Amino acid sequence: MFFQDLIENTKTIITKKYFCFEGRAGRKEFWMWILVIFALNFIFNLIPKIGCILSLVLILGTLLPCLGVTARRLHDLGKSGWLQLLGLIPFVGGLIVLILCIPEGSKEANAYGAPVAAPAENQQNQ
Repeated sequence: MFFQDLIENTKTIITKKYFCFEGRAGRKEFWMWILVIFALNFIFNLIPKIGCILSLVLILGTLLPCLGVTARRLHDLGKSGWLQLLGLIPFVGGLIVLILCIPEGSKEANAYGAPVAAPAENQQNQ
């Protein structure tokens, strides 16, 4: 079930939310996406010679979806997506942005839209 959710989440971000910076993204959507990107990057870097090129293509190909899902995650917390610019701070910026994405999102509607449905609610609706 976990791998099916992982694949479905990745397909949704790539096909439907590639350039989407509006709305909200729950913790599950965000962290599953980070896991996929991290795992693929790790695997590509294990391949001698061509692995660096594959890794670069992966990073460039997923730059906009990464920015989009992070902006939506920050929106879920009631914060502006522009806080991603903290990632430009050398050495600690990326870590700061990741730490900002850890808390649970607000349960009520905010300026960025309605709350993201919890996974248990999604299963009950199906």
